Amino acid sequence: MDFSRKPKIGMLFIGADRFRELGKDTADGSYEKRKEEEYKYFTSAVSEFADVITTGMTYTREQAEKTASEFIASKVDCIVVSFMSWAEDYPWISFLRSISPDIPLMLASVARDGIYITDTNDENQFIDFLSAGAIVGFLEASGSVKRFCRNKIQMQVGTLSEICEKIRVFSKAALARSILAKTTIGLLACYNEAMYSTYVDPYNVYSKLGARLKFLSVADLERKVSEVTQPETAGQIKRLCSLCKVHESVDMEKLAASVRATLAMEHLATENETDLLVLNDIDTTLFSHIGLRPGFSPLGTDYKTVTVPEGDIGGGLAVYILRILSGRTANFIEPFYINKTTNTFAAGHAGPNDYTEKMENVIIARDERFAKSKWKYAGAPFAWYVFPEGEKTMLHVSEENGKMKMVATVVECLPTKHYLASYSHADFRHKTIPCEELFRRIASAGVNQHFGIAPGNLLCELEMLATLMDFDFYNVSKMSPASVGGGGHFLNQRGIQSLTD
Repeated sequence: MDFSRKPKIGMLFIGADRFRELGKDTADGSYEKRKEEEYKYFTSAVSEFADVITTGMTYTREQAEKTASEFIASKVDCIVVSFMSWAEDYPWISFLRSISPDIPLMLASVARDGIYITDTNDENQFIDFLSAGAIVGFLEASGSVKRFCRNKIQMQVGTLSEICEKIRVFSKAALARSILAKTTIGLLACYNEAMYSTYVDPYNVYSKLGARLKFLSVADLERKVSEVTQPETAGQIKRLCSLCKVHESVDMEKLAASVRATLAMEHLATENETDLLVLNDIDTTLFSHIGLRPGFSPLGTDYKTVTVPEGDIGGGLAVYILRILSGRTANFIEPFYINKTTNTFAAGHAGPNDYTEKMENVIIARDERFAKSKWKYAGAPFAWYVFPEGEKTMLHVSEENGKMKMVATVVECLPTKHYLASYSHADFRHKTIPCEELFRRIASAGVNQHFGIAPGNLLCELEMLATLMDFDFYNVSKMSPASVGGGGHFLNQRGIQSLTD
């Protein structure tokens, strides 16, 4: 999947056909000339973060229908509509009839930074008065939105800079929605029977996200292991050892087995055009046939599949969504414990994790968790990673009663040394909420132990994506302490959700 592409936005600009020729002889030119300049300025601003598809100013029904066809043919991720003043509403109604209700749509009204109208007896100022009336068209258009039952449409009013920021968030979420709809998820090879709370309904994954779910077998992985060549394995070992520290306890034969199995897993994912690979890395079938859990994905910069452990599709979606929205690597964690003395919590995870953002933070180390097991390559090495410090968005995704939910917050990833053997990890804290309160709020939403983390604050994008996907969304920082059972208070899910708006 291409995580680097910009959102593709269709932009429709509706003007008043009966105003077009007015003001032709004034100092600032006709209404049509003024609108032409405005829409070009608007599209130029949006083009800084998106690929814009537009047919220019729209005045007629035929133009609106042509624009709708252009947006559909271009497969836009979302549509932004701006009434440039009052306008006849039949182009807008024709557009609504022509465009699929499934395409995310924003109705945006740009308010000028300043108005300098003093006397509309002056023709130039009178045309400016007509031209400035974007809010008139915006209000007019809103009625047809309701009558077409477009209840999910975004309504935004603000200055151009404010509107552009709203469009940036909206389009980024729409892009994530588009990518999810084209995603193939590979489950290798099954759900984790030790953790039923991580299960999601495969039918909902397809019908509500649009993502295709493939069930990959250990037998297929075993076949792929047999196809990996010795030179390919040796080349990857040489590359890894040149980029990462190697712990003295590493058995080189087991390192080769781990790299070989990782290559095989990646070849299997590529063969099945998999974008998100959910590996049940504590499955006894995997261990009995492969002898280890593959420990070095991703190998190389060309491999784009996101890989997560423990058979948790929801946890995988959390990491995958953050990968899309951030444009950076994302990691899979579970919180381990709270250190009350420092108001921090330790978190991380054993098994595959994307270590490529800062490879100097990697030690190739023995998998201590399985070092004394009965499996053929017990303790086979893996990439032991300390997550890079900085602001991180922390996201949980799971299913409740047939509906997906997101629980999200922003935490600081602190400078951390390697100290939790077998676990990629770091120490974290929330800037304002004590750890005990943080996890009490998270638990009130009803979660499991798995989260994704990625650099930056992505809460606005996540909330918008939840809106577009019809997911429940919990912003932990906005949840009231009373909503999490504090002081003997108990609220139902609806009560909690109302506090997150």
